[in-house]
Amino acid sequence: MTAQHIKLEDIIVASHVLKDVVQHTPLQKNFILSEKYGCNVYLKREDLQVVRSFKIRGAYNMIRSLPEEKLQKGVVCASAGNHAQGVAYSCKALQIPGKIFMPTTTPRQKISQVKLFGGPFVEVLLIGDTFDDSLREALAYCDREDMSFIHPFDDPKVVAGQGTIGLELMNDMREQADYVFAGIGGGGLIAGLGLYIKSISPATQVIGVEATGAPSMRQSIDTGEIVTLGEIDKFVDGTAVKRVGEINFDIAREVVDDIIVVPEGKVCTTILELYNENAIIAEPAGALPVAALEFYREQIAGKNVVCVISGGNNDIDRMQEIKERSLIYEGLKHYFIVNFPQRAGALREFLEYVLGPNDDITRFEYTKKTSKENGPALVGIELKHKEDYGPLIERMKQRGLGFSEINKDPNLFSLLI
Repeated sequence: MTAQHIKLEDIIVASHVLKDVVQHTPLQKNFILSEKYGCNVYLKREDLQVVRSFKIRGAYNMIRSLPEEKLQKGVVCASAGNHAQGVAYSCKALQIPGKIFMPTTTPRQKISQVKLFGGPFVEVLLIGDTFDDSLREALAYCDREDMSFIHPFDDPKVVAGQGTIGLELMNDMREQADYVFAGIGGGGLIAGLGLYIKSISPATQVIGVEATGAPSMRQSIDTGEIVTLGEIDKFVDGTAVKRVGEINFDIAREVVDDIIVVPEGKVCTTILELYNENAIIAEPAGALPVAALEFYREQIAGKNVVCVISGGNNDIDRMQEIKERSLIYEGLKHYFIVNFPQRAGALREFLEYVLGPNDDITRFEYTKKTSKENGPALVGIELKHKEDYGPLIERMKQRGLGFSEINKDPNLFSLLI
């Protein structure tokens, strides 16, 4: 199936189907980001959607298109996040049964949200340890019960539903949109968005954004065919997809001008900045487009830029990890294995002569339970300025300390931190 299966008219029809169900989310000019990048930055606030993400658009449009007899039998989906909430909300709105398959590892908060949005119309089934386990069971259940499966991204009706974001933001823009940035997971959002934008404004550059740990669309575009990734980093969970949709790949090749791959640490910094400077709670996938602006600084100078904040379902339990990843990426947090000299006062000398005036020890533990004073220690140090790193290393060498930098050893880092 190719892009020809979805037309501009399909997105316009979807907008009428959705008009009484979803929010027409605001397009807001962000003065802080505009000043930072020397351009006009607008945020399309899908984090303010009824289920705090754009997924309701595609899910509802797909479900509403089912024949009445199929609709009454109910729908099935597999998801560990926003798609499940969109399907659950749709089931309650249409008063039809829904079976939501989720991995047993899904955080309790997300399960509670699905039950909240779906009410008595949905049943959550916790199956397997991974999304793939849940998906396999969901598809088998559909076959047994003759129910309809609602795909999270690889379906023409889902793509048309997500495309209504492009319709809204282009209608709301008073000036020409020069660039539109949006995240890519399975590709439903960028496909629908890009299809609409390019249909009415071919000059607008559509830029997809993926995280370094899961660049499935970037690699597929580079290869010329869909690539299935092996291991992926699931931190940016909303876009952590091993294989993009076939429909979406075909469309992306036609309508996406570039795909930027952004480190997870930069995403974390962006999440914190959006919260601290703008009071916007963005999930990692929602922060991707704003994070990409740094890598497009020269191209966007003086232009009109739109970033789609695709969702705001961020678990507060993750905030400490987000802060940690941000500090490491910004060069402000460093971990070492330090071999202290086997003499009294070595630790005191480290604090007095090695640690800088603005440096803080955030973690300290001996690696041996016995003979602590003779063993190496794990030391975490937070700097106030990343420029303080060089002098810190130099002072450690001058004092004759043996040390290993854990930040530069991925295997050791994942084991200890």
